[in-house]
This record gives sequence, C-alpha cells and structure tokens, in this order.
Amino acid sequence: MPPTPILTPSQLNFDNLIAGPEQIEQANPHRHEFRLLDGVALFDPERSVCAGFHNVRNDEFWVRGHIPERPLFPGVLMIETAAQLASYAHHQLFANTDSNSFLGFLGVDAAKFRGIVQPPARFVVLAQGKIMKPRRMVCYTQGFVDDTMVFEGEITGMTF
Repeated sequence: MPPTPILTPSQLNFDNLIAGPEQIEQANPHRHEFRLLDGVALFDPERSVCAGFHNVRNDEFWVRGHIPERPLFPGVLMIETAAQLASYAHHQLFANTDSNSFLGFLGVDAAKFRGIVQPPARFVVLAQGKIMKPRRMVCYTQGFVDDTMVFEGEITGMTF
C-alpha cells in the first residue's frame, strides 16, 4: 500500500506556476534534454514542501528504445526529475549562501516504483525536506500521474 501523499496533486494549480523553464534554469544547471523539471507549482518553505512536474512527451530521447511499441518513462528519469525538484527547492532556500556552489546528487534511498508512466502524461513530483542545510539536503519525494503514486524515494544531495 502506498504511503500518504505529501499533498494531493489534483489540488495543485498548474495554470499559475511560480517557476517555468527560465526560472528553473536560474536555479539548476540542467539543460536541453536533461532539464526534466518543466515547471514548479508550489514552494512552501515553512513546511519544506515543493511541487513540480515533467510533461512526458512522445518525442523524448528515450521513447524510441525504452520500450519499443510501449514506451515507459524510465525509473532513473523519475529519480532525476525528483532530484531536480529537490535541487530547485534547496536553491530557493540557500541561493544567497554561496553563489558558486553546486548541489550534487549523492544518492537515493528506499526508492519504490509503484506504477508506470507512459507518454503523454504529466509526471507530478512532490518533495518534502527532511534535512535542508546550506551544504546538505535530504528530501523525501513522491511521483504521481493524476493522483496515483507511481514513485517514491529519498534524495540526498551536497553542495560542492
């Protein structure tokens, strides 16, 4: 049985984003086909909660080979999308700490894949900070299609 959602994705307003691709690229270094975070709909620093999404499209680089005739959004890209959301949240909290720092991905723990994501779909990612410090971050993350949880895991990062 999946855990309780950090929040219910259907309650998010995706028509009034707090960050689109340009704002995300100011916080995260990812570019081109590896910028997976398409938008951020919520950032609540008091609850340490952030919500964003990736629009899973039929023309993405992985579709042709993973899996032909039945493309499945790879689990590693679910993790990467969650890590990019966690990085965005960390940057929002600590942007003025050290402008030259880079938040690197250190690991993922307790990852579970609970469903599949097939294009076209909106993959909604939620992150809740467990440890949010200038040099270290640990976020519990969840991924959804509609209100169905398809992924969960704990992302750890550190600034370099």
